[in-house]
Amino acid sequence: MRKLLPLLTTTPHAGGRSALTCRYRCGDACFHDVPNTSGNPYVGDVIAGALSRRSMVRAAAVVTVATAAGGAVLGAGAPEAHAAQAGRGHGHGGPSGRAQGARGLRFTPVAPNTADQVTVPPGYTQNVVIRWGEPILRGAPAFDPDRQTAKAQAGQFGYNNDFLSLLPLRGEPGRQVLVANHEYTDEVLMFRGYDPENPTREQVEIAWAAHGLSVVVVQEEHRSGRLTPVTRHPLNRRLTATSVFEMTGPAAGGDLLKTSADPSGRKVLGTLNNCAGGTTPWGTTLHGEENFNQYFANGSSATDKRYGIGSGPTERKWERFDKRFDAQREPNESHRFGWVVELDPYDPDSTPRKRTALGRFKHEAAQPRLTDDGRPVVYMGDDERFDYFYKFVSSKRMMKGGSRAARAHNLTLLDEGTLYVARLTGDSPAAELDGTGKLPSDGEFDGSGVWIPLATGDVSHVPGMTAEEVYVFTRLAADKVGATKMDRPEDVEPSPRTGRVYVALTNNSQRGTAGKPGADEANPRARNKHGQILELAEHWDDPAADGFAWRLFLVAGDPEDPATYFAGYPKEKVSPISCPDNVAFDPHGNLWISTDGNALGSHDGLFGVATHGERRGELKQFLTVPAGAETCGPIIQERRVLVAVQHPGEVDGASVEKPASSWPDGPGRLVRPAVVAVYRRDGRPIGV
Repeated sequence: MRKLLPLLTTTPHAGGRSALTCRYRCGDACFHDVPNTSGNPYVGDVIAGALSRRSMVRAAAVVTVATAAGGAVLGAGAPEAHAAQAGRGHGHGGPSGRAQGARGLRFTPVAPNTADQVTVPPGYTQNVVIRWGEPILRGAPAFDPDRQTAKAQAGQFGYNNDFLSLLPLRGEPGRQVLVANHEYTDEVLMFRGYDPENPTREQVEIAWAAHGLSVVVVQEEHRSGRLTPVTRHPLNRRLTATSVFEMTGPAAGGDLLKTSADPSGRKVLGTLNNCAGGTTPWGTTLHGEENFNQYFANGSSATDKRYGIGSGPTERKWERFDKRFDAQREPNESHRFGWVVELDPYDPDSTPRKRTALGRFKHEAAQPRLTDDGRPVVYMGDDERFDYFYKFVSSKRMMKGGSRAARAHNLTLLDEGTLYVARLTGDSPAAELDGTGKLPSDGEFDGSGVWIPLATGDVSHVPGMTAEEVYVFTRLAADKVGATKMDRPEDVEPSPRTGRVYVALTNNSQRGTAGKPGADEANPRARNKHGQILELAEHWDDPAADGFAWRLFLVAGDPEDPATYFAGYPKEKVSPISCPDNVAFDPHGNLWISTDGNALGSHDGLFGVATHGERRGELKQFLTVPAGAETCGPIIQERRVLVAVQHPGEVDGASVEKPASSWPDGPGRLVRPAVVAVYRRDGRPIGV
């Protein structure tokens, strides 16, 4: 029996997260009551299996997997032996020394490990592109953690980088525009002698400035693939928790968004807890406001509870320094967070917009694709146990070209359309879904689904709710129409090659516990520690269709666990994976998966998996991140992989005085979140 690596923390948190991560990133969401108390049932018994099969054929969802032959079996032994053998499993070098695998995945997989570094495959190297605190605006000083100020931080790269986007920069050869989210702050790892019960105003204002977004131009070193920031470039920009944002769309200006500071309901200060995001075909970036609830104190209403706003003080105590973070004093302020933000990185003078037509919930990400007639469709996950995933279909068509008129028009595309939520139906009887992850008798977890409309413009499709209420209290609207409760739907990404949509479901430790929903076909394991990846195909390959077919592409965990599934690929030839979070595609159509909270004992990492052909389901680990860190924001280009190394050193008991990691600058230096570029030493494309 294979031995797994020892767990990094003895604190029982979701997946492999430390208590420190839960405390600062999501406000200990796992230790609070599940906000969704609606009674939406499993509906797998009401539909015959044949319907789902016809749906899959209609959608041309998935190529039948051919059984792959041969391959080394991972052996037993000590953790060190397991790690070494994992690196020599499938994808090992052949007689010529060339790694095998699907095109784009021909590298020797990294073994599970707990090294305090970014570990990459043989033949690859890396560089730190930019760290927390590096100056990017004119006049910003060099980073000095003992003399940090809010003014300095507002001109420097922010903290805890998550989503990343790289955009072309015409007229400047070798340069691209890097956009990064800064999800949250770890004050105990930022400030020497930090007292969590009595933060100072300066510390709070530094934290405000460390949240938000960064735009920074980067320069490529052509021969190597190395990236470095171009400091003080005119496009460089910081958006923080006190920058001005505009509310747009059907709920903007409504009574639910008005506050004493903004009676118009259209102007809001700041963006908070930006997690993953998306890049639009018209050259803007989208940013999902996720665990915004933790910043607001003294919540008491039913809607506060549905969104997880606590009844007492917050962890960071911001309400002491700005009344807008006190729900008793400003009950509508929290309604102005939990949106998708659209940013134009090419216009440093533009005001970012919060798009109310896309609904308010804990947005993990928002990735658009276009219909055949050019209308954007945006897929979104709500990262909470037993919450839902959504899509928005615009009523407007994108204008091509870079004219001023085209850009102005395209910046209105996400303000008009229809917001939907998903209801999934399995094709197996409930009796076959016992919570163990055992495949049903038809050999797959699969079924069909419908998109339930919630609102179109000023028209509500939910009885008893106005359109404004649907947009502001989207979770309640989805409860009412019977959406399917999922295991933390996070990043949602459509394949640019096939149009199939992949949903990362990270985990759900409360599935099947007392008083909570049990297993269903889309969420087939009780006390789900490791998560799964769902694959969805819209009917008739039309992103605007109101129906879809689905199946589970991966059921994550230790491949030796019978409750795992890798699209039918031989499990002895794949890497272990736990807690999928962000997903992205490479130029070859492979899906890349970053993890958050690995419950198998290894550090989090980045994995590539083939989605088509005879190697469909072949999954290989490409890198791991340092102690306490999470892998975020993957970008996979032809010659380069970028990851955001978020919250390194975020381990229980850690502080500035007692660091749990020495990454990225070595012992004696402050631990700093950073963006890392990985590329081949020989300069050739990734994985070929």
